[in-house]
Amino acid sequence: MLQFFQDSSQFIVSGALVGLLVGMTGVGGGSLMTPLLTIIFGVAPTTAVGTDLAFAAITKGFGTVAHRLHGNVRWDIVKLLCLGSITTAILSILALKFIGPVSKSFNHFISFSIGVSVLLTAISLLFRAKILKWVQDNPSLLPSGSNLKIATVAVGAVIGILVTVSSIGAGAIGATLILILYPHLKPSQVAGTDIAYAVPLTALAGIGHWWLGNVHFDLLLGLLLGSVPAIWLGAKLSSSLSEKATRNTLAVTLFLVGIKLVAS
Repeated sequence: MLQFFQDSSQFIVSGALVGLLVGMTGVGGGSLMTPLLTIIFGVAPTTAVGTDLAFAAITKGFGTVAHRLHGNVRWDIVKLLCLGSITTAILSILALKFIGPVSKSFNHFISFSIGVSVLLTAISLLFRAKILKWVQDNPSLLPSGSNLKIATVAVGAVIGILVTVSSIGAGAIGATLILILYPHLKPSQVAGTDIAYAVPLTALAGIGHWWLGNVHFDLLLGLLLGSVPAIWLGAKLSSSLSEKATRNTLAVTLFLVGIKLVAS
C-alpha cells in the first residue's frame, strides 16, 4: 500500500489540484485532467481519455445524487440528451474498435480532438454571458415544441461523440448548450441536468474504453484519492472567491492548453 502511494503521489496531487478547481467552478474536470495526463505525465492519449471517463462517471455520480436530493434535475431534458449522446457514444466506441490497434497517427488524432474540445470549453466559458445575452434578446430564434426536442437530441449526439473521443464536452460545453436551448432554467437546474445526463454517458464511454483496454486502474485510483476531498474543499472555498475571476482564469488556461494540443 505504501508503495502504491509513493508511485501514485503525482497523480494524487494532480487529482487534488483539478478537484479543487472543479469544486470552485463546477467545470474543468475532463478539460483539465486529460491534457494534464498527456502533456505533463506523457500518458498515452487513448489511456488518458479512457481513465478520465471512468473518473468522471464516478465523481459525477456523486454530484447527481446531491442535485437530485435538491430537486435540481430536469429529467425530461436528461432523457432527450441521453437519447442522442448514448447512441453516438456506442457508435463512436464501435468505430474506435474497428480502427484497431493504436498507431502514431491515431494518437495524434486523439490529441487533436482533445485540443479542439478544450478550446470549445474555453470559448464557452469566456463568452457564456454574451451568448446568453444574445439568446435573451432573440427568443423568437430559439426552437420550440418538437423542434426543441429534436435540437436537444442533436446536442446530445454531438456531445456524445466529443466525450467518447476526447473525454471532454459534457461540462462547460454541455451546460452552455443547455442554457441556450432552455434559457428559463435556474443555474442550479442547468448544473443538475448537465451532471445527470453526463453520468450514463461517461459510464458507457468509460466501459467502452475499458473494453478497448484504455483504462489504467492504478492511475484512476490515484486521481480519485486526490480529487474527491479536494472537490469538497473547493466547493467550500467557492463562496469566498470571485466566480467570474476564477472562471476567466480557468478559461485562459484551457485556451493555452488547447492551442498547444492542436498545434503539436
